[in-house]
Amino acid sequence: MAPRRKAPRRRAKRSFNVSAIEAGTALSLAQSTGFAEALQMALNGNIAGGINDMSAKIMSNKQKIIGTLGAAAVAKVASKGFASGTLAKLGPIRVKL
Repeated sequence: MAPRRKAPRRRAKRSFNVSAIEAGTALSLAQSTGFAEALQMALNGNIAGGINDMSAKIMSNKQKIIGTLGAAAVAKVASKGFASGTLAKLGPIRVKL
């Protein structure tokens, strides 16, 4: 008698969620703090210069950073009222509030 084959298992579709509010906040903060430039300086070997440049940009853009964080907090609280929270779906990526 031949051995029985196991039944194939169903796999869940691979997808991931991207929070529109959190992604927008992160991009805005990265721009306001000069993160990309500071990281490039650090990767080129000038770690102190990268940190100094980033701290100077943070100090000069304090109001913008505080406004971004405040708007993100308000948006997160307001978005809790939506039933689904999904803004868009593109293949395996879902943009959620």
